[in-house]
Amino acid sequence: MKRSKIFIASLASISLLGVSACVTDPNTGERKISRTSIGAALGGTLGYVLGDVIGGSTARIIGAGIGGSAGAVIGKQFDDQIRELEEETAGSGIDVEEVGDQQAILLKLPDGVTFDVDSSTISPGFRTTLDTVANSMIKYPNSLIDVYGFTDNTGSDAYNMRLSKERADAVANYLVSRGVSRSRIATKGYGENPDYFRATNDTPEGRALNRRVEIKITPISQEDVAEAQAAS
Repeated sequence: MKRSKIFIASLASISLLGVSACVTDPNTGERKISRTSIGAALGGTLGYVLGDVIGGSTARIIGAGIGGSAGAVIGKQFDDQIRELEEETAGSGIDVEEVGDQQAILLKLPDGVTFDVDSSTISPGFRTTLDTVANSMIKYPNSLIDVYGFTDNTGSDAYNMRLSKERADAVANYLVSRGVSRSRIATKGYGENPDYFRATNDTPEGRALNRRVEIKITPISQEDVAEAQAAS
């Protein structure tokens, strides 16, 4: 297990966003670039990580019933959750990453441990680790959860797309079975999309890095809830 922080690689890309891509933090008055704009600027490379949640957040916030209990300031709960996840998944192979500046937590689940080859059945030995992840989501309920599936480039496009979605669904269904609200979770399979390869597919080690499931936990604030209610 390791923790890293995903930053934006190119300042030039950010500068192209301009003032219109900024939002004002109601707690500090600080102007910052919005998550959605960052995702659009980066295109495929990190768009799924730094962009909005799957399907957009408005309907999902309402559907998940996240309301007055959401925090006015995300900071401390975010720090507590990511620290606890680091400690509780240590040694499991899960990478815990902070996305941007407290925009989301990204969990990368290791291939070969989470699933057997060509299987979408979660390995029995990894279920205890997923129990820990589920408990964290229950303890910190004010978030939306996206589960993404990826494959390497072996096999047909159709097979890889199906397998990546089935694996993402398997993880989501397991989290639900452990008590996480299904209305908070969305899934998406990316198959063998080359935009999201982490390594070369020319080696077994590289292909193993490309075969993965990732879980993004996006915290929701009272401001997010108010905006969703106003738009619904």
